[in-house]
Amino acid sequence: MHSAIIPEKLFELGLKFKQNGAKGCLVSGGCLPDGSVPLDDFAPVLGRFTRELGLTIFVHTGIIKQETAFALKEAGVNAALIDVIGSAETVRKIYNFKVTIQDYANSLKVLQEAKLNIIPHVIVGLNDGKLDGEMQALQMILKIKPSALVIIAFMPIHGTAMAKTPPPKPTDISKVTALARQMFPETPLILGCMRPKGRSRGETDVLALKAGVDAIAFPSEEAVEYVKNKGYNIAFSSYCCAQMYVDAFKL
Repeated sequence: MHSAIIPEKLFELGLKFKQNGAKGCLVSGGCLPDGSVPLDDFAPVLGRFTRELGLTIFVHTGIIKQETAFALKEAGVNAALIDVIGSAETVRKIYNFKVTIQDYANSLKVLQEAKLNIIPHVIVGLNDGKLDGEMQALQMILKIKPSALVIIAFMPIHGTAMAKTPPPKPTDISKVTALARQMFPETPLILGCMRPKGRSRGETDVLALKAGVDAIAFPSEEAVEYVKNKGYNIAFSSYCCAQMYVDAFKL
């Protein structure tokens, strides 16, 4: 991740990336106490990325208002990525945001009204490693037409307040993944890069494949071996897993 706290710095980074052969970039937060990523001042730069540099641009939006969504569309942003939380307790206790579950639903609505490609992310086990609100998040997403859907899972990170919190079990991740596949049978479904590491990762990946995912970010050796043994058509990509919303229809 590269820091760019003013628009001029962001453009410098984009130009540098392009000169070094980059095809695109992912713009993300930090975010503000209201759950939003402060994108408004940066939208014109994103427009320069797409029009002058020809870069593919994905944006993690956070909670987003209508004007910002339409500004991203005007800039030519290729896709809007958004974590969708379905538990008020998780928002309060884990995020400490001053937002409601309805704010997430409204964000999905305005992104769709702006006619952006929407790639919601559902986080399994964010509330202390246990399932809480994932079903509700999927229900909210069901009210729009996502271009793809990414399942991710809480992973403890050293140096954070939840460093010692147990991650969700592989079976819990697969439950949410299987439910997502059932609810979105025609939508590209991806197991994203944020998921627990260690010995359980191979089990998580194989269970996700059995649950019906179309792609896995940074797949484990067990996952690669599994699909080879099954004779699946395999393709590797060096791009963000959200690119699957395009690549799925090329396979």
